[in-house]
Amino acid sequence: MSKILPRPTQTSAPYWQGCQEGELRLQKCNACEQVQFYPRIMCSHCQHQSLHWIVAGGRGVIASFTVVRRGVSDAYPTPYIVALIDLDEGPRMMSHVVGIDPESVAIGDRVKVEFEDWSDEITMPVFRVETADHNR
Repeated sequence: MSKILPRPTQTSAPYWQGCQEGELRLQKCNACEQVQFYPRIMCSHCQHQSLHWIVAGGRGVIASFTVVRRGVSDAYPTPYIVALIDLDEGPRMMSHVVGIDPESVAIGDRVKVEFEDWSDEITMPVFRVETADHNR
């Protein structure tokens, strides 16, 4: 069984291309300079339509998380961690936290992005806790 894959659009294509190249790309407004995620055709802060792409540092903090113990299919081995990550650039994004026992993850843990190939066309950003002692 295969994983459910996102369908890139014209608006999100630079984001997905960045993931394939090992970069977490975010949109930044040319008017108010707010950084946003997910990709949109206009700024979610000021509604200006002039945006450009930046390469994010790929670091953030776990704002919230849940441990999934019953996957939606065999394509998603359990348990796995789904978290809201507050990126250092400002936006919040949802992703998986990998490489840590689900009982050890904590709100406030610093994380860094990594990338996992889900298919030949789609590479997903995932996050790994930066240190074993959970520096906050």
